[in-house]
Amino acid sequence: MLAAVVVAIGGVTAASTALVASRRSAPVVSLCSTLPAPGGVAFELTPDQARNAAVIAAVAAKLGLPDHAVTVALATALQESRLLDLPYGDLDSVGLFQQRPSQGWGAPSQLLDPVYASTAFYGRLMQVSGWQTMPVAAAAQAVQHSAAPSAYAAWDSEARTLATALTGETPAGFGCQLAAYTGAPPAPGAFTGAQVDDLGAALVGRPVSVQTGWRVASWAVGMAWPFHLTRVSFAGWTWTPGGGRWRRTAGSAGSAGEVVVTAG
Repeated sequence: MLAAVVVAIGGVTAASTALVASRRSAPVVSLCSTLPAPGGVAFELTPDQARNAAVIAAVAAKLGLPDHAVTVALATALQESRLLDLPYGDLDSVGLFQQRPSQGWGAPSQLLDPVYASTAFYGRLMQVSGWQTMPVAAAAQAVQHSAAPSAYAAWDSEARTLATALTGETPAGFGCQLAAYTGAPPAPGAFTGAQVDDLGAALVGRPVSVQTGWRVASWAVGMAWPFHLTRVSFAGWTWTPGGGRWRRTAGSAGSAGEVVVTAG
């Protein structure tokens, strides 16, 4: 069993209890978190987990899939890898979804690319008849064929909460409080390239609908750690890495229907 690092901070499940204990012994300086869902559940992720979750949600939108697909994919990745891009696993399994090259999922190097792995997962999900109305665990199992099919249900609440935040269904629902960035910043153009890879187009700085704007803005926050982002603004709200949460800033950049991002 992998060491658990996703932390539920409300409506704690049995699986989440162990996670809380894990964090007490190894506190994380930089954390991302959701707002509580209507049922009162919120939880935290590391920056690496946040990036991977943001990619999973973005790829679904790029493929034109409904939000239910994001919930299924997130529940699967939470169970299989705890949203970590693992270069190892059972037998020849690797990556976010622990997909196996020997089972036709792709080469190991491909499966360690979160965009490729997410696209492959959704491709198989779309082949499942009636997946759109299946319970999350049933849809996940139909893709994964796991020896522990009931395990995906343990992540249902967390996956739903994270999906609503990353798809824009919950405005300002996802934030990260990040420590000072270290290392060299990414090369010019890398952030634009990531938008195209993940979202299907460079949507930052373009007029978008409200839900699309929040989806893009939440994705940008998830990308803040690797791309050294210092501010994300949309619809009069602004996120900064020091503050962690979105704050209302009337008249701020982004209020005209565009997601505005700055990097330091």
